[in-house]
Amino acid sequence: MVPPRVLGTSQSSLVLRPGCRSLARDLLGSSGGCSWCWLALGKTSRYGCHGVPSSRVSSRELETSFAGLKCVCQLCEQTNFTCQTEGACWASVMLTNGREEVVKSCVSLPELNAQVFCHSSKNITKTECCYTDFCNNITLRLPVGSPRAPRAGKNPLHYGSLGNVRLGDLKIAAELFHKHPPLLFKLGLPLLVQRTIARTIVLQEIVGKGRFGEVWRGKWCGEDVAVKIFSSRDERSWFREAEIYQTVMLRHENILGFIAADNKDNGTWTQLWLVSEYHEQGSLFDYLNRGMVTVEGMVKLALSVASGLAHLHMEIVGTQGKPAIAHRDLKSKNILVKKNESCAIADLGLAVKHDSVLNTIDIPQNPRVGTRRYMAPEILDDAMNTNIFESFKRADIYSLGLVYWEIARRCSVGGITEEYQLPYYDVVPSDPSIEDMRRVVCEQKLRPNIPNQWQSCEALRVMGRIMRECWHANGAARLTALRVKKSISQLGLQEDSKA
Repeated sequence: MVPPRVLGTSQSSLVLRPGCRSLARDLLGSSGGCSWCWLALGKTSRYGCHGVPSSRVSSRELETSFAGLKCVCQLCEQTNFTCQTEGACWASVMLTNGREEVVKSCVSLPELNAQVFCHSSKNITKTECCYTDFCNNITLRLPVGSPRAPRAGKNPLHYGSLGNVRLGDLKIAAELFHKHPPLLFKLGLPLLVQRTIARTIVLQEIVGKGRFGEVWRGKWCGEDVAVKIFSSRDERSWFREAEIYQTVMLRHENILGFIAADNKDNGTWTQLWLVSEYHEQGSLFDYLNRGMVTVEGMVKLALSVASGLAHLHMEIVGTQGKPAIAHRDLKSKNILVKKNESCAIADLGLAVKHDSVLNTIDIPQNPRVGTRRYMAPEILDDAMNTNIFESFKRADIYSLGLVYWEIARRCSVGGITEEYQLPYYDVVPSDPSIEDMRRVVCEQKLRPNIPNQWQSCEALRVMGRIMRECWHANGAARLTALRVKKSISQLGLQEDSKA
């Protein structure tokens, strides 16, 4: 079913809602023939059905018809098991550990637009989205002969870059994993359709805090997962990051593995959850603070970051293609280190997508901006052309050069290593302003210092050259992520040949 759409300005809004026979009957005196209702709210409120002459409507009638859908909500004890939404009522039945579990709730307009919740999978989940009051007060059953979960003790199921996420008894996920992986990646995990996953996660300990909220280590099906919890005030960041992570063909070994997005509502307040793979080594910032790295370790870290960024920046053409994506907040705290000492790029809440067909840039409506310390000079002096997508990619490359400087400083050559520092630690305060950074980067044209001793090590010498080409003042003169990846890959081959 097509979801409602809302178009509007500060003066008025237009609501289009499908299947509005009740409105046609109540307001237009018609029992049918109305596939789309519209409502113009403003000084001269009008309503009507598509193809039918419009009529005036009283404010009381407007409130009655468009105050929001009322739906059955199993988790809403405080509101008498009722919720209200401008989106849709939602009911779903799915198999969990061999038992049918039914969930009923509201779906918001942003969730409808993400096309996550109204999806059914043959013999695995059955889901209904509807658009009249309490329409989800229905009984749903899976088809007879739906697969059942096996007894406990069977081997865990793994799939690609989901890493060590154990699905255990949820054998029914195999059908979706193996037969429809593109659909799976686009929609997240339909089997656990995001609404129920929070109920199966037990939070263990807090592992980080940021502007958005908190990151927790949680347990899901016996395995560790990361749970990023946003405050309800930061819903745009949560929704944007979930939307980007569910881009078709985004999955890559050097991009954080997404599991699900969920809004966990206890009836009085809402937590916005983003569930992903858990990497116990923490961020690259933490990793570099803890100790030094070898030349081989430096090359591995640098190559994995370049590989992840090159995949983000790359457009994949085709029916199951992927748009080019720019990160816009690349820094050592937004890069995670995996068990195998390679990296995964995380925190895509500020990312932008490029539609090459329409030549449009999908810039999120988000008050957050990138981290000032890592901002490219053209952003600091407000000279970046935001109508050209290449501008965003070039700004990412500048940030990449700074991250490489952080890694290289911790590289031990001949037993000599330098203490960890953030870029520009010696010329700006610990929490620099835009003006602080603009003065240093744009006016004084300073860049992080490259020590003379790096010239005595081929790997550090090459890394120093790459950094300079990444943080060039002229964005067009910077390397591309793919070029950086190839250069470091060649460096890795040279180091291997020496071993």
